[in-house]
Amino acid sequence: MPASLRFGALFLATLAACAPAHAADTYPQRPVTLIVPTAAAGGTDTIARVMAEALGKQLGQPFVVENKPGANGVLGVEAGARAAPDGYRLLFAYAASVVVNPSLYRKLPYDPVKDLSPIAQIGRGGNLLLVRPDFPARTLGEFVAEVKAHPGKYSYCSWGAGSGGHLAMESLKKQAGIDMLHVPYKGSSPCVQDLAGKQVDAAFADTSSTIELVKAGRVRALANSGPQRLPMLPDVPTMTEAGYPFTTYSWYGLLAPARTPPAIIERLNGAVQKALVDPEVVRRLRELNFDDLPQTSPAQFATVIGDDLKAWRTLVRSINLQLD
Repeated sequence: MPASLRFGALFLATLAACAPAHAADTYPQRPVTLIVPTAAAGGTDTIARVMAEALGKQLGQPFVVENKPGANGVLGVEAGARAAPDGYRLLFAYAASVVVNPSLYRKLPYDPVKDLSPIAQIGRGGNLLLVRPDFPARTLGEFVAEVKAHPGKYSYCSWGAGSGGHLAMESLKKQAGIDMLHVPYKGSSPCVQDLAGKQVDAAFADTSSTIELVKAGRVRALANSGPQRLPMLPDVPTMTEAGYPFTTYSWYGLLAPARTPPAIIERLNGAVQKALVDPEVVRRLRELNFDDLPQTSPAQFATVIGDDLKAWRTLVRSINLQLD
């Protein structure tokens, strides 16, 4: 090969090697979409919009929320997994949509491990066991006794069949030997609204969208599924403290399609970490009663996902639940 051609080939190879790093240095160059697998106004959507604004501030381009609810989060997660791996369509997911669905469905249009690249975990916490304000029980023990005395009389709602709220209540039903009717909704917000309106009797729901209702007396909190009591509700015991051992974390997370360049993943992770120590972002998240904000690397978040996949698989098998 002539010297000029060898030099040209070497020059092109050098450009190709530098291109991913250069692309990450200049990323993003246009607006970024966060796909949220829930309807607007629920806890996931609210947190996603706070983080979208914060990431836009950190990275100098708008981050726009696109709600894609349906099929217990499957539609939104699939859209995130099938997006082009260039960092411009990302997934802002809640835990169950990523780590529970693989145990519930025989066939999913994606594999959460193979088709998604974890970027950063955004918060964690338990769900509250709530009842309507006039429910004849003020403790978890009284709740179990009341429901057991009237099998089939009471109902509970969740944000969909196979959701974290559904699985938590089914686990309690099995432990306590109680019978309740499940009423699935398309999101946590309408479920909680109907609970406050006394159309249903109970629910497990996220803290960010319910604590103000608890404080206002519009719903009553009996227990928390997390491993410790919540600072904002110190009188509400954990499920384990109340006599029914059950501990689950819910979390939110930012993920990208598989094969997204690692440099872009790291740039996004760094922006999330900066956002989570920004005083204004922390203030807004705490106003949503969301103050457990672990800072994770992509590798640490991948470990969380792997551990949760195993834990939820065990729980789903224990209650013998399968969705097709």
